[in-house]
Amino acid sequence: MPRVKRSVHARKKRREVLEQASGYWGLKSKVYRRAKEQVMRSGNYAFRDRKARKRDFRRLWIIRINAGARQHGMSYSQLVHGMKLAGIELDRKILADLAVAEPKAFGAIAAQAKAAIAAA
Repeated sequence: MPRVKRSVHARKKRREVLEQASGYWGLKSKVYRRAKEQVMRSGNYAFRDRKARKRDFRRLWIIRINAGARQHGMSYSQLVHGMKLAGIELDRKILADLAVAEPKAFGAIAAQAKAAIAAA
């Protein structure tokens, strides 16, 4: 079996890791071994927090919708139930934006939801 010279690939691999680690504190941006450990850990944090961001935004949207619903004498769950009965299909992101930016439009949706609950 022929001999394999790895120096080109090894340098490329180290350079890529050190480029990813640029901006880290101390030896974590300068020493390959420390940089590799931190890049791996950072990747784990990034993966974890991409999932957490989705949860955080959903919580924020629900809080905003609930605040808007309470201004119209309903709770969040009553509003969502009334919207389902009325056949209004808006996701939480749009609904939260309406509650903050367009209170009149949100009020109209809340009135329709309230009417649908009363009719049921």
